[in-house]
Amino acid sequence: MAKLVYRRVVSSILLALALTFAAPSGAHEVRPAIADLTLEGSTARIQVTLALEALVAGVDLQGLSDTDESPNAARYDRLRALPPADLRAALDEAWPDIRDGFVFEVDGARLVPQIVETDIPPVGNAELPRDSVLTIAADLPPGDAPLQVGWIAEYGPLVVRQQGAGDGEGYSGYLTGGQLSDPIPRDGVADVGLLAAFGSYVLIGYEHIVPKGLDHILFVLGLFFFSLQLRPLVLQITAFTAAHTVTLALATLGYVTISPAIVEPLIAASIVYVAVENVLVTRMHWWRTAIVFGFGLLHGLGFASVLGDIGLNPARFVTGLIGFNVGVELGQLSVILLAWITLAYWFGNKPWWRSRIAVPASLAIAAVAAYWFVERTFLA
Repeated sequence: MAKLVYRRVVSSILLALALTFAAPSGAHEVRPAIADLTLEGSTARIQVTLALEALVAGVDLQGLSDTDESPNAARYDRLRALPPADLRAALDEAWPDIRDGFVFEVDGARLVPQIVETDIPPVGNAELPRDSVLTIAADLPPGDAPLQVGWIAEYGPLVVRQQGAGDGEGYSGYLTGGQLSDPIPRDGVADVGLLAAFGSYVLIGYEHIVPKGLDHILFVLGLFFFSLQLRPLVLQITAFTAAHTVTLALATLGYVTISPAIVEPLIAASIVYVAVENVLVTRMHWWRTAIVFGFGLLHGLGFASVLGDIGLNPARFVTGLIGFNVGVELGQLSVILLAWITLAYWFGNKPWWRSRIAVPASLAIAAVAAYWFVERTFLA
């Protein structure tokens, strides 16, 4: 009976990792779109930076971490290969349906937006998302009633940032599930509470780990499979957390800038190292903690790229930075807790835990990360 359970457990681990291995990391990742809102006189205008192909292809991004999960993935990939003029033509054809998903609302009344301009880059690496800028505008009704903006849940997460509000303190909101922004006054800025701002960045940080941060998930699992004893796990997690907190803050403040083309392959290499060391080393040494700290510095730079894409509200900089980091930590703890409940609780005290579960799982993690390293270094 124990052997049957063991086989099923190991098979499940390897299948899950194989599915992760089959999907190129980051190649089709769903990222939040960024909408910069400007209110000028009687016009509301938003500039949305997004993967335009997803809207045109009708990909339902709600809950997706990768567009390959969509039944419309093939059309999405074909649109990526279109030159700008052809993609704009496809957008114009689909616009009547796409437009209904954008929400400009005043006093409960929907406004009708129109395309003002599109900026679509030339085709580059068709395996990577192409960030286009879609500018749309709507006429505001008479009066001074505030505006709410957003879009439907199928279009994915949306970051709304108010522009031209003075002193860099415009409204900033992270919207998911078809939420609308807070009411934004036509003059001045929306008043966003400290707790609400903190909570929104906690959510961003958590989602960057679960479900979107496959590389960070594998790194944390690599720490978990090293040893189930409390001391080694606490030492590793503490070192990793301290390190990525430092570089997250420094990179977000602009003191450290390293190209993702360098950071991302090194993150993959860090996962390989940790997983391989799990196989070769059986007890905690001081250098393991030091190396995990160093790798944490790398992962912090990866976390910072997310905040760089979204943009921290200057008026809530510290709140956003702390909230995002708390979300990341909660995500990491969720990964460890799930691994403990599904594996360690049942099999952690078995004499074959290391040989039959920890080592095979670590080898599978190393194989996935090695592929990512090759992909990010030679196939990007």
